[in-house]
Amino acid sequence: MPFNVRIVSTYPPRRCGLGTFSRDLANALEHFTGEIGHIRVAAIDHGNGPYHIPVDLIIDQYNPVSWRYATRDIIARAKESSNPTVVLLQHEYGLDPDEHGNDARGRNFVEMARAFRQQGLTTLVYLHTVLNEPDEHQRQVLIDLAQTSDGLIVTTECAIDLLEGPVYRIDHAKLKHIDHGIRMWHPSQFDRLGIKTAFGLRDMFLATTLGLLSPGKGITYGIQAYGRFVTESLTPAQRQRIVYLIAGQAHPDFVKADRGAPYREFTAQLDQSLHDTGLRWCRTQDLTQADCHAHDVVFLDTFLEEHLLLKLYAATNVMVLPYLNMEQMSSGILADTVGSGRAAITTKFHYAVELLHSNKPCPPGLVIGRYARGILVDPGPPGIEQIAQALDYLAFNPDKRLKMERQAHQRGHQMRWDNSAWALIQHVEFVIDQKEIVKGRGPEFHRDKPSIYERKSKTAAAMSPGESIPPLTTDED
Repeated sequence: MPFNVRIVSTYPPRRCGLGTFSRDLANALEHFTGEIGHIRVAAIDHGNGPYHIPVDLIIDQYNPVSWRYATRDIIARAKESSNPTVVLLQHEYGLDPDEHGNDARGRNFVEMARAFRQQGLTTLVYLHTVLNEPDEHQRQVLIDLAQTSDGLIVTTECAIDLLEGPVYRIDHAKLKHIDHGIRMWHPSQFDRLGIKTAFGLRDMFLATTLGLLSPGKGITYGIQAYGRFVTESLTPAQRQRIVYLIAGQAHPDFVKADRGAPYREFTAQLDQSLHDTGLRWCRTQDLTQADCHAHDVVFLDTFLEEHLLLKLYAATNVMVLPYLNMEQMSSGILADTVGSGRAAITTKFHYAVELLHSNKPCPPGLVIGRYARGILVDPGPPGIEQIAQALDYLAFNPDKRLKMERQAHQRGHQMRWDNSAWALIQHVEFVIDQKEIVKGRGPEFHRDKPSIYERKSKTAAAMSPGESIPPLTTDED
């Protein structure tokens, strides 16, 4: 029997990476008509509408009553359908205020999960932030989400290691890794030369940073690194054939916060970085109107709608992601960069290390990823010189860059949204089957004596390499 899907998340037209993720997930799921009934979204809203189908419920983010009403409505609508309903909660601390309006201090997702599960709705929670060193509230929220839901889904395997480790101690059986999907997976899907020509970038090398701008994106360090690369690596003639495109607007919530004071400080820092490097720069809302030959840095000050975003991925030679939050567990921009078959220079946040390197420790300094899909650098000031070196390496070694593109494309093929959606469907079916298994194929045993297996495991863990496990003795020996 097909199952209905209920997503609780931000959703377009709200300009939010999580909303884009949920939209792409919904679009991918709807193609599996044999497994999926209808898909509906309860949109977490903060004055961002109007909304259209699949959004049929709106949650006022800062109104506790609205969260409770939405919970009751979702349960009621699930009971009206002949198909079972599966709820996908897209958890992000910043979307969960407490009853006094304090950001990231609420428990709305936990209360939702508890209510849904009590009513028999299969409930899974996507975790978009998993912190290495959470405060007690942050830690308890994830523990409670594991207890009140049917499972947690993460987009990185290292998040599973963290969640089942000593900080959270969540049962491994409650955790599932599913790749962050990508929207564009084949480098020939768009003609790179044709798109560059249309943008006035023919025969130019294009380094890009895409997405909603904020201080955490490390843009000032990217600018300083680019300035060093231009000064130390390029001749005046070469300088006219390469440009750093920073495309996207600041996050709307960031612009409005504290009457715009943090945003004004951020723009002042950008201006100072540009001044200090001596780079030539301009700001435009239409890339075709910018003289990229005459400028080192171009700010494309517009919201990146889907079609424009895909064209920019296609036109890119190198993606620069100087992010500052090393605990970041996912990144749609990096996922789509890999999926588009493009080389990335990125700081060593969790998702980047896993996607470009491996789950093994990443040493300090500039590192070409173990899978040769991109280059990893340290965050903040140390990354300035490293990004400059990485740009030099990729600009002057086209064969190495093209190899990275091929390696990225191979991984991207596995991450297509249809593959991620199918993995989710299979996991949902597994969870439902597990809940419906009838116990009784044999008696259930409850342990009254110490485990022989655990005794052996503890003994082995305490031994030095090369020692053998001594035979166990029992009272009967």
